[in-house]
Amino acid sequence: MADPDATESSYFASAPPALELRNVTKAFPGVVALDDVSFDVKPGEVHALLGENGAGKSTLIKIVSGVYRPDQGELQVNGQPVNLANPGEAQHLGIATIYQEFSLYPELTVAENIFAGHMPRTFFGTALDWGKAKREARTLLDSLEATDLDATTRVGALSVGNRQRVEIAKALSRHARILILDEPTAVLTQHDTERLFSVIRRLREQKVAIIYISHRLEEIFTLADRVTVLRDGKLVGIKSAKETNENELIRMMVGRALTQEPAPHLDELSEDLPVVLRAKNLARRPLLKDASIELRAGEIVGMAGLIGSGRTELAQTIFGIAPPEAGSIELNGKSVDIRSPEQAIELGVAYVPEDRQRQGLLTAMTVGQNIGLTRLWKMTKGPFLDFGAEDRLAEEYVANLRIKTPTIRQLARNLSGGNQQKIVVAKWLATKPRILIVDEPTRGIDVGARAEIHRLLDHLARTDKIAVLVISSDLPEILRVSDRICVMREGRSVAEFTRRDASEEAILTAAVGQPENGRST
Repeated sequence: MADPDATESSYFASAPPALELRNVTKAFPGVVALDDVSFDVKPGEVHALLGENGAGKSTLIKIVSGVYRPDQGELQVNGQPVNLANPGEAQHLGIATIYQEFSLYPELTVAENIFAGHMPRTFFGTALDWGKAKREARTLLDSLEATDLDATTRVGALSVGNRQRVEIAKALSRHARILILDEPTAVLTQHDTERLFSVIRRLREQKVAIIYISHRLEEIFTLADRVTVLRDGKLVGIKSAKETNENELIRMMVGRALTQEPAPHLDELSEDLPVVLRAKNLARRPLLKDASIELRAGEIVGMAGLIGSGRTELAQTIFGIAPPEAGSIELNGKSVDIRSPEQAIELGVAYVPEDRQRQGLLTAMTVGQNIGLTRLWKMTKGPFLDFGAEDRLAEEYVANLRIKTPTIRQLARNLSGGNQQKIVVAKWLATKPRILIVDEPTRGIDVGARAEIHRLLDHLARTDKIAVLVISSDLPEILRVSDRICVMREGRSVAEFTRRDASEEAILTAAVGQPENGRST
């Protein structure tokens, strides 16, 4: 009997590519984003594209998607040279891209978003066929096992995870033969991620060529056939996923062995640590119903729960974005009534939101201006802004967080997603908070930057004695960084674990409705 692995390897060596880039170069002011890079993906292949933030991955997929034109080199689709002038031409050739940041219209329905730009028409083509759009949207959603999504629901009313599923259905609606997935699981629960993997496997069986970008290396070994690694805009190498390992890929990405992250927090901290935040029975309908939490100085508390469980709503209530309708908040033992983010900042609370594009970053401003936003009133000379102080602050955090930018005067929108995330973190660290809430802190961040963020959070808690609340859908991350772990379900606090007693199984069991081994709250 033939070896299936050998047969598969032979196929990927000999099959003609569905898509091929040959010696592609693309430069922007101050940076060469791609330098003589070649890449291909075969029909029925999942080809992972790896690299640190700023390695050139986003530029490569934007060239394939028709957003950018290469300065040099050639792009071929099914063996034919193409010169894509815009994303529409790429879509016409069967290339569909799901970007890390959503491209949906919040005021339109699910069905309208799925078929935006190619709505079904009646038999004579004189009018839009709304009924067919709803039916076909339902079929696509069912194929993603999104049976809980109504095709007539306004997208702006959906959770982040459900918006991601609409993005996937939107791409599939164009009968894509080349599908690009940019961090598709960054905002998904484990259950949603498994459903996505099932869809990807079905698409692979249908000979769809898939380019898969993720910083979660365990996903690469679960899904990918081949792996291409970029570093600083250059091609480092191409590996069979079966013939490499995590350490080798990390060395290829960062050019060195990755500095070890802090050890998991297994030792319980003293209960004598001062409580700096005590929130009791907070409620704000419809998503936050009865949530309580305590944070101590020098402690990292992880918050887990399914998408829609109320985790983000709790953070926004504490920070004053959506003040509570019921319940109480105490800071350092004193009752406070936080009605705005400005008040929260004055009280020493900082909040890094999960949606950096809409809530955390002004992309038309520079790196330095973004970092200095929360400190403007501290950097003045009389009535004027002290630009020198703003520059010094920005340079400090660019260095500390290793933000890849040619200059602090680079526009934030020109940086990669991970570097944009680090700018948002820097902006809030600049306020010197006593309480730091970080919502999905490593979403879309590469393995090197992820380790840096984890070390930073550890340093802020252990050395600076900041109380840190980490909200994350990534359970391994929660288990690594946290001293205590709180679980939310349906707007309520339902369980609490010490790190030593916590496990992925116990946390998930509590999140879906059956608290296990933890203290009920």
